[in-house]
Amino acid sequence: MGVNAAGADKAADKPPGKVPTAAVPPSRIALDSDPTTRSGFEHYYSLEYERAIADFEKVRQAHPDDPVAINHLLNALLFRELYRAGALETAQYAGNGFVTKKKVTVPAEVEKQIRSLMEAALRAAQARLSRNPNDVEALYARGVTLGLRATYTALVDKAWFSALRSAIAARHDHERVLELDPGFADAKTSVGVHNYIAGSLPFAVKVGVSMVGLSGSKSKGIKYLYDAAAARGETSADARVALCLFLRREQRFEEALQVARSLIADHPRNFLFAVEEGNVLNAGGHGPQAIASLRQTIEAGKKGKYPDPHIEVPLFSLGEALKGQRQFVDAADAYEQVPIYPRADTDLRQRAHLYAGQMADASNQRDRAVRNYNAALADDSQSDHAQLARKYLKSPYRP
Repeated sequence: MGVNAAGADKAADKPPGKVPTAAVPPSRIALDSDPTTRSGFEHYYSLEYERAIADFEKVRQAHPDDPVAINHLLNALLFRELYRAGALETAQYAGNGFVTKKKVTVPAEVEKQIRSLMEAALRAAQARLSRNPNDVEALYARGVTLGLRATYTALVDKAWFSALRSAIAARHDHERVLELDPGFADAKTSVGVHNYIAGSLPFAVKVGVSMVGLSGSKSKGIKYLYDAAAARGETSADARVALCLFLRREQRFEEALQVARSLIADHPRNFLFAVEEGNVLNAGGHGPQAIASLRQTIEAGKKGKYPDPHIEVPLFSLGEALKGQRQFVDAADAYEQVPIYPRADTDLRQRAHLYAGQMADASNQRDRAVRNYNAALADDSQSDHAQLARKYLKSPYRP
């Protein structure tokens, strides 16, 4: 004791020197030791969503009333759609671009399946809680479902207040889990994320959201995420993904790099984790290393190392890193390759055209710049990026 509040907050925020392998706590859900479940997670974190879905479907058929089994399938289906839409790359969440990004489009039959699974998971968890309100596994499962519903509602429906309600309910469930069983480290992932986000809000907004039951601390959020990562449970990778994002926002780049590399070590076939290493290197001021890392990821993706890679993602990041090194011609080349890939979404394609134009202007290649600005307007004439394209059509960009 004897540490003042500020000192305690700072101490809680300090990362461990090494992420240990913790013993499995007694509250771990037995289903996660099932070989098919473990196979599903391995495919899931390698971005092999179809194979993960097939495994989780088998588990669900064997345990049709288990909310955890339903959640695993629901999670894989939802994130398959988010990956297809280009909504999982963390760079867009490092700023505020995700707020203005257009909603993710999900095929009608998949949307119906996702909503049905959400309802089934909530019913299954509630059935157990009606028998025992302190069933920690049912509380945890319900919190997971509510968290997935918040993600779906925010990114697919773009219904922010509805998403916030689900997120708050998910957090409350997982906080209750931790009250009942402090060793249930997986519950710290969602609580940690929500603490960090709430703690990052401007003061006036904090006052408003506190009235609906949402408060938080950035340092507590990061501490909880480190705890969940260290426990090596089912949310360890998710906790580390969040840590990469939050540590980058906090400009704690060396820590973020360590976390990103731990993800790569555990999941070497995950394309997004490899891209994240390059993004963190670039954000941390290691431009040449970032360029080398991203080029290596692009080449490995083209040669088949990663399942279903979105090559346009590291190409855009490569353009950013080259721009930071004032290699304007090479940056324009990288940006111009992004729209070649048909799965590049409209927002990414438009930004690539706009930035390619800027880099062409910076290289005194005006005709090339004009072509790219016009292409950006053709992508979406009403966006903020379109307004910038019009500006630079009138007057060349200058770095």
